Amino acid sequence: MSSTIRAQEAAHFGKLAADWWNPKGSSAMLHRLNPVRLRYIRDQLNLHWNLDEHERRPLAGRSAADLGCGAGLLCEPLARLGAEVVGIDAAPENIAAARLHAEGQGLAIDYRTGSIDVLGAEPFDLVTSLEVIEHVDDPAAFVRGLAEALAPAGLMILSTPNRTPMSRLAMITLGEGLGAIPRGTHDWERFLTPDQLRAHVEAAGLEVLDVTGLSFSATRGFVLGPDLGLNYLLTARR
Repeated sequence: MSSTIRAQEAAHFGKLAADWWNPKGSSAMLHRLNPVRLRYIRDQLNLHWNLDEHERRPLAGRSAADLGCGAGLLCEPLARLGAEVVGIDAAPENIAAARLHAEGQGLAIDYRTGSIDVLGAEPFDLVTSLEVIEHVDDPAAFVRGLAEALAPAGLMILSTPNRTPMSRLAMITLGEGLGAIPRGTHDWERFLTPDQLRAHVEAAGLEVLDVTGLSFSATRGFVLGPDLGLNYLLTARR
């Protein structure tokens, strides 16, 4: 599965590693996205495992793997929710930054450099990969690898931009053109439509439970809803 890594993509994100945790730096857009994505993930976890929405560590006793973890923006909240977390990224610079930040937060997270091949044989209750599949070399193989890492009754959550004129305008023409997103981050031709991602997930033997849009409101910022035109999240189970 290491063949899913695109070297130029790993190098691009590796250059951003030192600034990853700066909410006003090159990863500012991810920091703005993260609370909304976390809200979605928590809602899906609560629904799937019938968890108490007020429980502070609902993932205690469960394992989670985040593929394409960057410097740990999702791994750290999952660890705080009680999960035993493995974070994997193709860029060693990102893993170094992730380890350093987690240590400063007193969080024990197992960070590894590589792709799905470094997950090992132990299945995970939760597998996540946010804003990653559009950067891999073989999306179908990547999804199969994620599915194979999932435990029985496990949950997989993905997010990615949709391939629409709206996403090209917002993320590349405006986002990268005006500097809100580092130039060269996205290749619009590699964006997957919801139907394409659903087909990969179902081909990997999983059942799609939910597809929710992530859009932008001038008054509320990033919001979840039925509009899939810009970005979306998908939840599936084994």
